Amino acid sequence: MEGFIELPVVDHARLAARFAADAERVQWHDALLWQVRLKRDRAAAEVPEWEELRRLASEIKAHVLTHLDRYLEQFEAQARACGIQVHWARDAAAHNRIVHELLAARHVRRVVKSKSMLTEECGLNPYLEVRGIEVVDTDLGERIMQLLRQPPSHIVTPAIHLRREEVVRLFHEKLGVPENLTPDELVAVARRVLRQKFLEAEAAITGVNFAVAETGTLVVCTNEGNADLGMHLAPVHIAAMGIEKLIPRLVDLGVFLRLLARSATGQPLTVYTTHIGRPRPGQEVHVVLVDNGRSRRLGLSRFWPALKCIRCGACMNTCPVYRRSGGYSYGATVPGPIGAILMPGYDAARYQTLPYASSLCGSCREVCPVQIDIDEQLYAWRQEVGPRYVPRLKRLAMRLAARVLASPGRYRRAGRLLRWSLRRLPRRILYGPWNGWGRARELPSAPAESFLEWYRKTRASATAQR
Repeated sequence: MEGFIELPVVDHARLAARFAADAERVQWHDALLWQVRLKRDRAAAEVPEWEELRRLASEIKAHVLTHLDRYLEQFEAQARACGIQVHWARDAAAHNRIVHELLAARHVRRVVKSKSMLTEECGLNPYLEVRGIEVVDTDLGERIMQLLRQPPSHIVTPAIHLRREEVVRLFHEKLGVPENLTPDELVAVARRVLRQKFLEAEAAITGVNFAVAETGTLVVCTNEGNADLGMHLAPVHIAAMGIEKLIPRLVDLGVFLRLLARSATGQPLTVYTTHIGRPRPGQEVHVVLVDNGRSRRLGLSRFWPALKCIRCGACMNTCPVYRRSGGYSYGATVPGPIGAILMPGYDAARYQTLPYASSLCGSCREVCPVQIDIDEQLYAWRQEVGPRYVPRLKRLAMRLAARVLASPGRYRRAGRLLRWSLRRLPRRILYGPWNGWGRARELPSAPAESFLEWYRKTRASATAQR
């Protein structure tokens, strides 16, 4: 797609196998994310009207998306009236160009940035860095990943795949601190280094969690306060916002704030929920409204509800595939179940494997705070990408299977052949390279006869005894 920052690898199975090779990492990654899921469940159980909130949030998002043009115009008018400068970006290239032009016109060379998956999607950091602008990610997890020169593996907890020892070693190599620091001491080091960056910054870049069309207000939710430090100290604040982040009225915001933190981390509310209504005296506030394929997705009759997503990460925390394959196995800015239905809408050929990175268990739908039917959309995407991109050999195998299953006679003969093969063929053939399922599992013992043969024999015996 024009303007979209393409990622090089989308072979989910191969990347998942690479992650799974470290069995210890897989085990604690799985357990840690499941603990976050359990915290979410406990937090949700404390709110008697939880399901009503989910229904309301889903309906509000559906209403906005089906009237998006109207609400975008209303937001622009209200934001401008409050002194916020509004810019429109058709794609990632336009977004990056607008941000750079704003910074270059003000001779900005030092920028602090809080968490923004949209800027990750657009590849903003490297775009600015090659043009001589220092960009410092100030969310601790994002900063760790920036020091590693790697993207986040999770949209809420960017460095969740790293061991403490790896972070200690990174800080030792990059910041020169001792290798025996505790987690609290590591946080203190990061705070000390980042606070100097805040004081030196000439501009701050943030994401946007919600934007209120009625008032032109931007809402930014964080737990570390880094976004607040950046945008309250710097003379220029640039907010990057996907056009789907709108909600109609300020009163609607309470519905989403009650859902967001509980779904993401099991908290009642994020530690900081900041409303940007107008610039402070002497400050500039700019918001860049980014499409980057969202309008095209809105036109997909089966898949547009994915744009309801509020980026809480709950579907990732519960997904058995994500927990055991890691975020990098998706080759996408947004991984996990939501990424598996978002990314094919941008580039179906590149992300054709992602709809198959699921057991279709439906757990993602159960935890989604805006009730996106993720499992059904995964299945629907399989119907879209399968006929176009499934390898020829697999298509032939499916046709053969369909032919066998369509005929009772062929089905019985195939069953006899397979039972014979399981009993007689040597293990090196049964567990050859073709048998991916058997790499981590034992094939079942072959019965002596099929159920139908057993049933007919048993029934004949019972009839003869009468």
